[in-house]
Amino acid sequence: MDTDVTDSAGSAPAAPEGPPGDGPTPRTPGPDDKSPAESADNDADGHAGEHQPDRSPSPTDGPTGRPAGSPADSPADDPADDADDTTDLPTPHPVPRKRRWLRWAALGASVAVLAVAGTGWWFYRSLDANITTDTSAAAELRAYEKERPTPVSLEARNILLIGSDSRAGAGNGKYGRDDGGSQRSDTTILLHLAADRQSVTAVSLPRDLMVDTPSCRAADGSRTEARFAQFNWAFETGGAACTIRTVEKLTGIRVDHHMVIDFQGFKDVVDAVGGVDVCLAEPVDDRASKLELPAGPQRLDGEQALGFVRVRHGIGDGSDTERMQRQQSFLGSLFKKVSGNGVLLNPAELYPVLDAATKSLTTDPGLGSLTDLYELARSLQSVPTEKVQFLTAPRQPYSADPNRDELVQPDADELFERLREDRPVTVETAESAGDSEAGGSRETPAPTGTAAGRKDSNEDHESVEENIEERTNGEGREGRGAGKDDSGHTAGSTDAMTGSAPDPTYTGTNASLGMCG
Repeated sequence: MDTDVTDSAGSAPAAPEGPPGDGPTPRTPGPDDKSPAESADNDADGHAGEHQPDRSPSPTDGPTGRPAGSPADSPADDPADDADDTTDLPTPHPVPRKRRWLRWAALGASVAVLAVAGTGWWFYRSLDANITTDTSAAAELRAYEKERPTPVSLEARNILLIGSDSRAGAGNGKYGRDDGGSQRSDTTILLHLAADRQSVTAVSLPRDLMVDTPSCRAADGSRTEARFAQFNWAFETGGAACTIRTVEKLTGIRVDHHMVIDFQGFKDVVDAVGGVDVCLAEPVDDRASKLELPAGPQRLDGEQALGFVRVRHGIGDGSDTERMQRQQSFLGSLFKKVSGNGVLLNPAELYPVLDAATKSLTTDPGLGSLTDLYELARSLQSVPTEKVQFLTAPRQPYSADPNRDELVQPDADELFERLREDRPVTVETAESAGDSEAGGSRETPAPTGTAAGRKDSNEDHESVEENIEERTNGEGREGRGAGKDDSGHTAGSTDAMTGSAPDPTYTGTNASLGMCG
């Protein structure tokens, strides 16, 4: 009788493995047996890549070798993957701690670089936005381009610095009443940057100088009449454009750029550098400017510095000439401190200076960005402080009104010609020249800033030939000892080889001396 034989547990005897024909006939799979395909599906469901240890049947296993009670596998499972069940994949190794540290360090450095770049960009945009650009002056100058001087030295630069006494704007009202925003040029300096950037010459133009001013466009759009007037009248009626045209007509020098700074801006710059050291031979007591300073060395803050460079009647002889000389010495001290005290190399100290300077500046479009100003400053880094020279345009009391000034000729024209042609200008202090005073005064009407070898204003000017003859005989040197200048000429004499007149020497100061020598 043909009957199925089963064991007492009801399961069929296990068939031996192996290919057909190599051993006993394999058993027929039961309904609960798992095919090779089903094993593959299980691996795909999340067990792929994991090494499963061999597992012996336990008493709790069901007919399929699984724990009793586990759900049956789907009959749709693919029968091809059972062989993968026993494939061992390599166990992933943990990332070494050093490598993780390097990754974090690189990430941190990247974040730091981005933060610095972002901060730098913010500072740049902030400083750049501080600068006010005077486009109206540029338009006015373009309209009169045909009458403007032609540049002689294309690499040299001439910049007109204008100190405005306007009471308009934040912080300026306490220095006087704001009468509708009117302004005058309290200080005007023509700054000449040599083409080789090895010297800077700053020439102060007296505000009381009598000059020919052109017809200019006023702030209300009307036009003024050309007139012979006090120099600072040009800025009051026609702004920077009128002042530039007046200077160009007076000197024959093409003005490439201009900057205007007000009271508050000047104070802020001085405070930003931590004050400026001065040495006073006598105390200052001026009620008008509310300035009281003892004699001797001291450091001035911004408020004191502003009073010091503006005071006239509480110090010295009360002349505008002496005031200009104090301004020149003070600016020399300021330049010396900024360039020699590490300010330019220290971002923490440089930013407040730049912030104060850019907030107070009004410039032409050619200097109307932080990049333009940086390039200008960078070009001056190599200039020695002793070659940053200050002097006043040769002047004397105006013949029709001793309270006004006029240029000393031909001294002034010779100075302007040297600047125009970018030729060296020799400046020496009054002490080194042997003078007892650095310039004239209203009470003692001697000309200031005159070249060595010229006679003073109390005598008539001889012809150029007579002056050369005087130098040959060693006369007319205003007490200056004979000495060689930078070009090898001897002051007060002619060149032995060529018979030509020596280069003139002008009285002034330089930044290396500051105010304390």
